Amino acid sequence: MDRLLNGYRHFRADAWPERRASYEQLAEQGQAPLALVIACSDSRLDPALIFSAPPGGLFVIRNVANLVPPYQPDAAYHGTSAALEFGVCGLEIPDIVVMGHAQCGGVHALLHGTPRTGSDFVGPWMHIAARARDRVQGRFADPEATRLACEHETVLVSLDNLRGYPWIAERIAAGRLRLHGAFYQISSGVLELLGPDGRFAAVV
Repeated sequence: MDRLLNGYRHFRADAWPERRASYEQLAEQGQAPLALVIACSDSRLDPALIFSAPPGGLFVIRNVANLVPPYQPDAAYHGTSAALEFGVCGLEIPDIVVMGHAQCGGVHALLHGTPRTGSDFVGPWMHIAARARDRVQGRFADPEATRLACEHETVLVSLDNLRGYPWIAERIAAGRLRLHGAFYQISSGVLELLGPDGRFAAVV
């Protein structure tokens, strides 16, 4: 905790004075993010840092393995879906980016089984991406190639599930909302985008 508080003191002394006017404007006028980013909770990637986004620039939803659950309005708790609804219906954000990443622990659990310490919630949550696992199993001899392919497939699963939300589908059809797939390589810092051909290619 001491390191966090020291970090805050550094922010307050150095970063806050430079950005004070921006924060005051955000407080008075509210937020109008450029994009909604669905990313993994993994501590090694930060969407705002990767996209050089200013405060208020991104509306970020983070969870294990950057998954979007199917549209299921019921009495259960739906944190990701609730955040989506607020970002899309409340803020009318025009772009959604699903950003997967390399060395994803959630995907590892999906492929190799969830450890006992993650059986309460991680296992059932990763079942959302069962289709991704099924698509890659048996296709590659190299385990690393299998993992990478599955990490890519989780992005596609989330994009497919997004299209199942009626208020997302309506906005896409009206040209008011665009969906994007992205993938981040932690070791190299390279960002890839999903192209019309269904393949990921590095951003130049």
